[in-house]
Parts: sequence; structure tokens; C-alpha cells
Amino acid sequence: MTFISLIKRSTKWVLLSLMFAQFAWAQSGQKTTLNGQWQVIVDPFDNGYFSYRLTPRTDGFFQDKKPSSPRDLIEYEFNNSHTLQVPGDWNSQREDLFFYEGTVWYKKDFTVQKSESNRYFIQFDAVNYIARVYLNGKKLGEHEGGFTPFEFDVSDVIQSGKNTLVVYVNNDRHPDYVPTVNTDWWNYGGITRDVNLVVRPQTYISDVRVELSKDGKNIAVEVALNGDKTPENVEISFPEFKLKTAAKVTGNKAMAEFKYPKKAKRWDIFEPNLYEVKVTAGNDVFTDKVGFRTIETKDQDILLNGKSILLKGISIHEEAPLRDGRAYTEDDARVLLEWAKDLGCNYVRLAHYPHNEHMVRIADEMGLLVWSEIPVYWTINWESEITLNNAKNQLAEMIERDKNRASVIIWSVANETPRGEARLDFLKALIAEVKAHDKTRLVSAATELSHDGKVNIIDDTLGYILDVIGLNEYYGWYGGNPENMHTISFNNTFNKPLVISEFGAGALQGHRGEKDQRWTEDYQVNVYENQIANLQKIPSLRGMSPWILKDFKSPRRPLYGIQDWFNRKGLISERGQKKAAFYVLRDFYNEWNLK
Repeated sequence: MTFISLIKRSTKWVLLSLMFAQFAWAQSGQKTTLNGQWQVIVDPFDNGYFSYRLTPRTDGFFQDKKPSSPRDLIEYEFNNSHTLQVPGDWNSQREDLFFYEGTVWYKKDFTVQKSESNRYFIQFDAVNYIARVYLNGKKLGEHEGGFTPFEFDVSDVIQSGKNTLVVYVNNDRHPDYVPTVNTDWWNYGGITRDVNLVVRPQTYISDVRVELSKDGKNIAVEVALNGDKTPENVEISFPEFKLKTAAKVTGNKAMAEFKYPKKAKRWDIFEPNLYEVKVTAGNDVFTDKVGFRTIETKDQDILLNGKSILLKGISIHEEAPLRDGRAYTEDDARVLLEWAKDLGCNYVRLAHYPHNEHMVRIADEMGLLVWSEIPVYWTINWESEITLNNAKNQLAEMIERDKNRASVIIWSVANETPRGEARLDFLKALIAEVKAHDKTRLVSAATELSHDGKVNIIDDTLGYILDVIGLNEYYGWYGGNPENMHTISFNNTFNKPLVISEFGAGALQGHRGEKDQRWTEDYQVNVYENQIANLQKIPSLRGMSPWILKDFKSPRRPLYGIQDWFNRKGLISERGQKKAAFYVLRDFYNEWNLK
């Protein structure tokens, strides 16, 4: 980590007067895409933000200055000879940026006919990792975290005619960040998801929460408004059921409760029923498709709509299925989730960060259950209040974006984090944050094992405050021979459902050999067959999501001719070719049922 990165980190928290980004989950408003080719400047020394004394500049690249005379000295220029596609990561778009971690400046000009009766917002679905955003030379604010949406109210800055939007993007890694320095996926930098200009009325619908009561008898709808002049009532309706009511607005909020309609069918994995909800507040209209289901645990069972269920799953990274780079399109999401359905899955674990919104919306349509998590991964700085607040914010942004998605049943707060009091306090605080935003879903994490000879003891103290125990184990790959898996047993010390959140083995697609030969499809099959046979013996086992659906890029995987910067544990290659173990797992899922 460079010295300049440390300066950037400390500077961020000194400048307390900055306006930071707002959460961005409002679905109302008229959107105009700002996607497309953006002009860029690669800035490895942060010359466009810091002076040579490492203090923030007032004349940085965000000013987009042009020489006014031949004497003017301006040492940068945005032009059409250097562009990147938005959304997209820079690593997969330019060969010279393949390993690049640092700063890239993005610029986009757009025009608008401004109306004083409207409010204007710039909305980013995700930028990795630090975003500092400027419109017409004025700083709007900044956002930290690479996988959640944010927006800025630009009503006072935007102008009729031409506007210039400049975004500073930095994906340096740092010990205080979430994720931290050490991960096992590619650190894709850039404006990786959609960017939109959103036009809303002066008073608009800023949030809608739709919630089925625990007993399934009532539907509550909560509405939040943003604006100085609120209407006396908002209209809330479910058109399919001819349900409609006028809810009184009090303090910019309104709430209505409906009896659960007799004609409404529950959302489940076999019949993912979705219904339109519509909210009207003055000139603003919000619509969404929502499903109604309950999710809870009872002893060692996971209950979907009151019935015990097995989670037949797979883990997925947010990489494009049939090209290089980050996945960001609806087609990307559909291909990945169709592969999961073909595998026999009813559940997907979206690792190790919130995926793009297409994934959870299509999961809603397909009837796939979702485990969603934030990148509290491995060696987080447990002692840092800054890091904790960052993790809380990413957690809140994830939950608030996806709180109305029936498919999402588990919020995960961590993956493979080492035991200790500081870690436990940190994760307790995150679980409290989950409950502050959502008391209707389950909380989990991939916990740590202890060992007594050949007995794997599931006793991580974090388990006391989880609803579902997650566990990653790699017997047969990181230690042990697959054929000896049957000698290993598991003791779950908690009377709670267990999900094996990861197991697996690496294989280069098309590389065949003996079943004890590493990197062959045959070795991967050997691991899967023995893992599946042994894991079924665990009485509390209620799900699994092996690692992983498809091969994905990782700087930790340099083995030439085999890995070539890919983690090869996928059941599908990076070009969409299924490996033999895909069919082993599919056959198992087609037969696996609760006893």
C-alpha cells in the first residue's frame, strides 16, 4: 500500500464538511441513462486530486479546465482518444490496466432542459471503491464501498443545456477498507454498474417497504416522502386484488395495512408469484413487483411458508458468464441464474458482496432463494470504528435496496473470519444493524471450525447469535484425500440449521486424468462424490452452496497453464463449458430430499 493511499484515507475523515452520498433505493422518477463511452484519465499518483504537498487541490482534474491562451499550463485533458465503457471495469477493457489498482478519472457531458418544478439526481448503482463526484466543477460528495447504490441531489448545481459530470474512482486496497487488502477475487475498478440522471417532482416517494406479517394474515406498506410540501394522503394499491386505500401522511411518512387477499398466492420456489404494488403521492408514482412469503427457523429446520426446506445451492461471483470482467447486464444475470437452475438449484449464495440488482430481481422471477452478504472477509480491521461504520453502511445499503425482494432470505455478515473478542464484538454490531433494518429475514455467516481428531466441531461462538450456521470446509482439496472423507465427522453444537456454504476443488475444464490427479475434472468429481456422501450424514444439514458456479479471476491464482489468474473451482469454465462435476451435483440435487 502506497504512502499516498494512507494520506487519502486520513484526509477523507478529516474533511467532515463533505456532503456524502444518499442511499439510493427509490424506484420513482424518470430515468435517463448516462451509460456509454466516458472520457478517462489514468492517474496513478493521484496528481489530479492532490498537490505535490499531498493536500487536496482546488484546481484538480474535476475542473476540466481548457487553456484560454497559449501561455496557460494545463497538464491534463479529457478527450475521445481515451475512453472506457460505463458500466464496466477498466481491468478487462484495456490490457495495460489488467492489474491496475489506483485512480481513474471519468468524464461525461450531457444536456438537460431544467425545470424549476422538478428535482434532479445523479444515481450510481455501484462504483468500486472510492467515488468522488463533481458536477460542473462543484463537488457533490463521495461514497465508499464498491457494490451498493448511491445518489446525489444535484438540483442546485445542474443547469439547462450542457453539464459536465466528473467522477474520481479509486480501487486501492487498504487495511481499514471493507473488503480489506487480502481477498481472493479480482479487484475490478471503475464505474461498474449503471449511471442515471433521475428527474423527480419537488416532493417524491423516497422509500416503500412492503412486509407480510409473521402470521401471514396482513400486509403492511410503509411509505416515506422527501420534500417540503407533502400531500395530505398517499394512495396505496394492489391492482390485481382491487385493493386501494388513502393513507394519511404524518411527518413525511404514511402507513397502511391490508388483510392478506384470499386470491393472493405465496411466493415460493415452485411458484414464484409476484404482484404489483403501486403508490401515488401527488405527481409521483412508485410501482414494484413483490412476492409474499415467510421465512423462519425452528430448531434445525429452515421453514419457507411454514414448511421445512433444503437449500440446494451454489455460490456465485459477480463475473460475466461469457466475456471478461464484471457482470452488470440483465442478460449476464439471467445466464448465471439459468445455469444455477439447470444445476438443480433452488438457492444461490451471492459471494462475497452485494451483486447487481438484476440478480435479485431475476431470482424473484425464477423462484431462487438468495443468500446476500457484505465483504467482511478474512482479515478485517476489527479494532477500527471507521471500518465498522463502513461495514454498517454497506450492510444498510444492501438491505434497503433489496428489502422488498422475496427471493432474499439470508443476510450474511461475514466470511471465514478468525475467532477473537474484537471480531465477535464487530459482528455483533453488524447483526444489530441488520435487525434495525429488517427483522423478517435470517442472519448467517461462514463460521470457523475447531477439531478433535477426525471430528470437526461446529462451535464458533458467533453461532449463538446467528439464525443459520454457515460453514466452509475443503477436505480433499486443502488437506486430506477425498477417499478418506468418510472418516471425518461433524458435531454441530448448536440446535440450529447448518448450511455448508462452501466446499469444492479446482479443475481445468477439458483436463482429464486419474481421480487422484490434481487439476483434472476427474479429481474434482472425486471430491464432490465423497463430500456429498459424507455431508449427508450430518443431522442438522439443511443446505449447501459449493464453491463455485463458474471459474473466476483472482490475482492469487498464477499457476501458468492451469490457473492463468483464474480460480478453477468452478463447475463451469469461464467460457461457459460445463465440467464433469456439474452433472454429479445436479444428479444429487435431483434426488436429495428431507428424510
